[in-house]
Amino acid sequence: MQAVLEQKRKSDIFTESSHEGKYLTFVLCGEEYGIEILKVREIIGIMNITPVPQTPGHIKGVINLRGKVIPVIDLRSKFGFQEATHTKETCIIVVEVQHILTGVIVDTVSEVLDVNAEELEASPHFGNGVNTEMFLGMAKIKDKVKILLDIDKVLGTEDISAVESLAS
Repeated sequence: MQAVLEQKRKSDIFTESSHEGKYLTFVLCGEEYGIEILKVREIIGIMNITPVPQTPGHIKGVINLRGKVIPVIDLRSKFGFQEATHTKETCIIVVEVQHILTGVIVDTVSEVLDVNAEELEASPHFGNGVNTEMFLGMAKIKDKVKILLDIDKVLGTEDISAVESLAS
């Protein structure tokens, strides 16, 4: 039995090793999240966002970033959290998803972490009502858990279609 458990644990680490690497971590509602650094194009301070009519509530509008129109999504709203007033620490992380630049508003950016396979664990199952596909896994670092997000799945097809029309 012990050998089976040991083998299962090793296979879990091997499976999760595909998600090891560098992650930009940020805070939303006091919890830390991370996205793959390769998806991040830049981090900018909060700026004037032009609202766009008839877009979902979590799509806040567009910004003009050096002559490019970039759609902006509020991750607090997207995740169903209560909206908060922006502070000097509020940032927009510009990510590239399906070749489209999109800004995501976060409370604050923390750091770039190098996550090893040993620190990764698969996302727990929360029941049928919770979509865990947007999680790459959970990173256990210094007695804290950081939720690693698959930004492609967080923004999903509906959001990408909506922001694609805004960016064009």
